[in-house]
Amino acid sequence: MLAYKMEILYSIILLSVMVIVIFLTKRAIGKFGFIKAIEINRRKVILNLSYLLIYIISISILAIIWGVDHKQFAVFISSVLAVLGVGFFAQWSILSSLTASVILFFSHPVRIGDRIRILDKDFDWTGELIDITGFYLFLKTDDGKNVTIPNSLVMQKGIEILDKVPRVQNEEIDQGGN
Repeated sequence: MLAYKMEILYSIILLSVMVIVIFLTKRAIGKFGFIKAIEINRRKVILNLSYLLIYIISISILAIIWGVDHKQFAVFISSVLAVLGVGFFAQWSILSSLTASVILFFSHPVRIGDRIRILDKDFDWTGELIDITGFYLFLKTDDGKNVTIPNSLVMQKGIEILDKVPRVQNEEIDQGGN
């Protein structure tokens, strides 16, 4: 037990820092989402992606603390990344849709309930924005159709906001209607 005293101490410190970082991340994304009147489900997607990143970094540091050989660890990580790279390359749309979802969350002014037009020469997608998830944008068109569009396609085509939902209404929705 005494032989692993420093490793246990470093592990406890790492886990404490990880909990604090998770708390601060949750709080920061929550405040940002509330200020920008971003729907709560969109915030959850971004939170889950940030948690994944925090866990991966923490596990890597924990492996180093417990003395995993750097060369073996590098081989393991590069193997995992190679497998993930092949998987993501095979499903490029998944990775690009997740990236587009993060971009839509932080920097695009479109909100749930807005009346929008997706700018595309082949299709006329005009209607009310129903939801934005980690992968898709859901649109109820003016002719009553429900259209599901990958976020990556939305970022490539662009969005014209025709009618914005008042910000107060979005804040009331975020607060549960109170």
